[in-house]
Amino acid sequence: MVHAVPETATAKSSFSLRPGNTKDGVVKTMKSMLLLFILLGVVSGRRTQLLKGLPATSTVEENAAAGVSVYTFNVTVSPLSSEGVAILPTIVNSNPHTEAFGIESKGDLEYSVVTTGNPVLDYETMPKSFDLQIFVQDTTGRTDLNILTVRVTDKNERPVFQGNMAIQTVTIYVLEGTRPEYIYQVDAADPESAELKYSLLPEPVPFTVSESGAIFSTKVFDYEKDPHWYFLNITVTDPDGLSSTKTVNINIINVNDEAPYFTTEQRIYRIPEEQSPGTVVANITAKDPDDEDSPSRLFYSIQSSDRYFSINPSSGVLQVAGRINRDAHPLRLHPNVSVILRVEDSPSGGHTSEMEITIIIDDINDNPPECNPSTFRKEANENTTAGTFLLDLRNYCKDIDVDPSNNQFSFTGLSGFGSNNFALESTVSGRLVMTESIDLENPANLGVEVYSLTVRVQDIAGPNYSSKYPFYTSFDIFLCYIIYIYIRIKPVNEFFPVFSNLSYEFNVPEITKVGSNIGRVNARDKDWPPSVITYSIVAGGGTRDYTNIFWISPTKGDVKILARLDYETTQKHILTVQASDQEKTATTSVTVNVLEVNDEEPVCSPNFYSLQIPVSLAVGTNINGFRIECQDRDSDPRSFRYFINEGNVNNHFIFSPSAGSNTSRLILASRFDYESGLDINWVYKLQVYITDDNLLSAGDKNTHLIKTGMVTLSIRVIPNPTTVIATTPGFTVVTKRENLYSESAWYVPFVITFGSLLLLGLLGYLGFLLATWVRTRCPPAGKADGAPLINAPEKKKPKKEVVVTMTKLSTVFDGEARDPVTGKIYEFNTRSGARRWKKNNEPLQPAPAMQVTSSATDGSGRGTGRAEAPSKKEPSEKRKEPTADTKPAAKSSAGQSETPGQDGLRLQKQKEASEDRGLSSPAPQGRY
Repeated sequence: MVHAVPETATAKSSFSLRPGNTKDGVVKTMKSMLLLFILLGVVSGRRTQLLKGLPATSTVEENAAAGVSVYTFNVTVSPLSSEGVAILPTIVNSNPHTEAFGIESKGDLEYSVVTTGNPVLDYETMPKSFDLQIFVQDTTGRTDLNILTVRVTDKNERPVFQGNMAIQTVTIYVLEGTRPEYIYQVDAADPESAELKYSLLPEPVPFTVSESGAIFSTKVFDYEKDPHWYFLNITVTDPDGLSSTKTVNINIINVNDEAPYFTTEQRIYRIPEEQSPGTVVANITAKDPDDEDSPSRLFYSIQSSDRYFSINPSSGVLQVAGRINRDAHPLRLHPNVSVILRVEDSPSGGHTSEMEITIIIDDINDNPPECNPSTFRKEANENTTAGTFLLDLRNYCKDIDVDPSNNQFSFTGLSGFGSNNFALESTVSGRLVMTESIDLENPANLGVEVYSLTVRVQDIAGPNYSSKYPFYTSFDIFLCYIIYIYIRIKPVNEFFPVFSNLSYEFNVPEITKVGSNIGRVNARDKDWPPSVITYSIVAGGGTRDYTNIFWISPTKGDVKILARLDYETTQKHILTVQASDQEKTATTSVTVNVLEVNDEEPVCSPNFYSLQIPVSLAVGTNINGFRIECQDRDSDPRSFRYFINEGNVNNHFIFSPSAGSNTSRLILASRFDYESGLDINWVYKLQVYITDDNLLSAGDKNTHLIKTGMVTLSIRVIPNPTTVIATTPGFTVVTKRENLYSESAWYVPFVITFGSLLLLGLLGYLGFLLATWVRTRCPPAGKADGAPLINAPEKKKPKKEVVVTMTKLSTVFDGEARDPVTGKIYEFNTRSGARRWKKNNEPLQPAPAMQVTSSATDGSGRGTGRAEAPSKKEPSEKRKEPTADTKPAAKSSAGQSETPGQDGLRLQKQKEASEDRGLSSPAPQGRY
């Protein structure tokens, strides 16, 4: 119910120019103009109380439908206004802005504010109050603007489902065997945010719903016993009793929990042998309790190892899988086949059941004649005489039946394409012969090279089975075997190739491009099938510079040029072209006429010349007696035309004659004038063109090929001594060149860098080799005080066992001398030549000493010694002189009495030669 409460209020002077509920552009414009008029009316002070009952406050319930009256008011007009209202009452603005209200006329200047339904009023989401500014104007121009305040009142609304249940029917799937548990949460909300309660209908279902909306199952479902689906009506209710209901579908999902079982009762089957693959033996059936309401989805298989039968995994049809031969092992001795069948309700890891069946194989008369091979291919030359023997079929056929009455067979039914040219001598022999000579070139046989024949081989005795293999065919009651014979007639090359023309003549301009096709030759022979003709040039076509300037396509016969033709050198080429069919050949003559074309440029002598002339040279003078003489290999001398193309400033020079001769002179045509400034150049660079088109008409010059030669002349004008040379400002041309890197030349720095690295590596390696060579050839000088005069070689060479007889040498240094290089004093042994640097304050040794250290003595009393070189790792002091341990040994060795046989010692030389370092001396025989 709508309540209107009048109240006094002052119309607000500020309002917005927002459009109302009309979206038409014209209406918006009119409203804008209306607002402008209102402003003008208010400003002008012509506002009058026209709206009776406004300002006021009214209420309306939320969710009110369109057209609900919110408030009713009247309009009073001036007595002077005869036509009533000029501008009907209009909501010109609202605060906050909305299009939920409009004004409708009720007649007699009574109006009502109504709801528009766009948008629908909502207490929870929209403002609770709206101030509507209503404007009116009568015909006298008086206006009024007042405010109607509309308050939206709350109304209790039904609860609303949320989530998936708000937009669709929810379906829940529950697996059979699932324990009672929570399965779904219903979500709903109350517009007034009140607490809701949930209930479930119908009640006698194995489900419950809690007050919070959680749905629970209350039992363990069995798909085979319980209903497969449930429809639950979920009702949600607010505290005032308003409710909403939605349906939830619950489907029980079947779970594979039962084992299948066979329904076929028969266990023994009988079939004849030699059944074709795919023949049905039995139709095995089974059922699964899990699929009682629908066809069972079971999987069949054979568990026993069996090569004769197979079972369709989905339908259970038992079929013949391979050849079943009762006459061969193992079925010859054991004709009963046991097959174990299995049925599963899942292709992997499901429930299974097994059953054993027995299949008995019955024997039949199934052995027809057989031929190996069953296909024969023979060749015969064409024109082979009639009666020629080709093939004996009996040598390749046999019947393996044991009973003699079943192994007799005959050859009949010779047929096929071209069978009239062949025949069998008799049905028993099986000999195939030719009856007619075959000529492949004969129009009756044209195109036929292979003849396909068939011969039927069959038992004489009638079998009781009509088919054994797919290639057997039943003729009446007889079992037969079909032999296929392919006879190829081998062509004989009887005819020579023949060219289409006796000779060929091609006219070729001399400017034809290299590689161009200039003609074609063609040859055929009458042999069938047509022979492959190949072409070649066997003679002709050569010049002084080229062995052969023509090439012919071996397969097509196209003749092409390999080098440029020159009419001036050779006007005609005669070629001999050969056509071959690999056995027979034929030749023809090909004449190539070279057509003259003006392709040579005039060549003049000299083609460059420098001249000097005085500035006062008379007009008409042949300059320095200069003339040019021209030649053209393919043009008449009268065809030359001379003209200066560039450099003839002020046309001082001409050639005479200018055309019609192969010689022409250079003539001064006009005097030089430097004084007046007409001439400023003292050097003339003339480019003289010589063309060979003098004899051509104007029309022919556009169609004929014209060649041009060129002569360059440099003429320097020499001024008179009194001539004042006009100078011109000089200038300098500076050319700046800058090397820029181009991305396309990326390889340049790479190659330079890589080459530089290789060069540096090579130089380093050569330096290393040079240093090594210098070190080996030029050893360093001995060090003062610290280095011995004799250094043992550092590198060991392969050891060699050498027997050396060594005389014992005294180690006494009984002489002194000064080294000429270092100036130091060294001691030496006068007998052995051994040397050493002399130590300070050390006197000469008078007594001799042995230099060989005996390392061992064999049984004969002879000592064996080994010459030892100083090690690289020994300190320098050890290499200078004997150690304290070796000196007594040497002395005691010297003091012992030796027999003559003991003078010789066997030494194993470690090196064949030693290199001198420092002072040169004989190699020491021992260590010191």
